[in-house]
Amino acid sequence: MKKSTLVIIGIVLFSFILSIYFYPLVPEQMATHWDASGEVNGYMSKFWGLFFMPLIMAGLALFFLVVPRVDPRKANIEKFRKHYEGFIFLMLLFLLAVHVQMLLWNIGIEISPNSVLPVGIGLLFYYIGILTENAEQNWFVGVRTPWTLSSERVWKRTNRLAGKLFKIAGIAALFGMFFPDLAVYFILGPALLAAFVTVVYSYLEYRKELKDKELEAAWE
Repeated sequence: MKKSTLVIIGIVLFSFILSIYFYPLVPEQMATHWDASGEVNGYMSKFWGLFFMPLIMAGLALFFLVVPRVDPRKANIEKFRKHYEGFIFLMLLFLLAVHVQMLLWNIGIEISPNSVLPVGIGLLFYYIGILTENAEQNWFVGVRTPWTLSSERVWKRTNRLAGKLFKIAGIAALFGMFFPDLAVYFILGPALLAAFVTVVYSYLEYRKELKDKELEAAWE
């Protein structure tokens, strides 16, 4: 088994170990959800409060480990496998940090999620920018629209743009930690804008490519 796979499994197992350790320490009803201002507005039973996040982490880890084996263009994923695995590590570490914040809150150490999320999501968005810039054409990773999947040129141009925009979105999300009450807007606003711009851009680039081909055919 690859060392990277062992590290991924280790992170997931550690989340379960933490939940088992905290089991006798947390209340029967655990705070598990917070509103945009950082106030608790959702609870779960002890079992689900402790193990929901580790189960999510396990499911995501399994999914991302399987993707390179089942993607029809898995040879392309191998070309940026280092960046792909880096994303898995960072995503799991982010979810682990969220899990720890929730566990600590429920034993009386109330660290606001508005302090944790902007940093974690900012770093995650920034790395997604690095990942998309390096991603080769495939069915699971990067900006996958009908137009990027139909043209390698459109794929490369769109994903390079997406990489730059998501790096900017990551930096913007980091500023949310200085404005806790507005953190959700620093996180969601730039990310949604980046996603919208890249989808539209991929369509326009594809239309441009079709026109260029028509002009070439006409000259011939």
